[in-house]
Amino acid sequence: MPRGDVRTAVLILLGETDHPMHGYQLMHAIGERTGGRWQPSPGAIYPTISQLEDEGLVTVTASAGRKLVTLTDSGRAHLAASQNEDPFAAFPGGFSGIDLRPLLEQVHDAARQVARTGTDSQAEAAARILADTRKALYLLLADGPEEI
Repeated sequence: MPRGDVRTAVLILLGETDHPMHGYQLMHAIGERTGGRWQPSPGAIYPTISQLEDEGLVTVTASAGRKLVTLTDSGRAHLAASQNEDPFAAFPGGFSGIDLRPLLEQVHDAARQVARTGTDSQAEAAARILADTRKALYLLLADGPEEI
């Protein structure tokens, strides 16, 4: 997602709550709001928070070793006056499907193990399997066969 969407998402989330949030809470809230399909990294959230603070739209205070972000009155006015699109609209109705990330991580770990300890023929076979898997996934998106 573009950085502007992160900015808008942070403002919206802070505007919806009466309590301050820290960066990881904001990342988690964006992930929850989108069913895990959009999870901005710290490298996207923290510079955005700094920019919003520089603009006077949020205040950042330290509490228990964490930096808490609160929307200012100016931030509330900016949010009310802005006609920004809802960055969450790209994820209608949330997402209740299967989270493929754990499976992808397991495949990655298995491929690394083959690369480290497998024979040349095992590595070649693994490369074919991965290439075939990539093709099958793209075929699935192109309305190819349901069962492969």
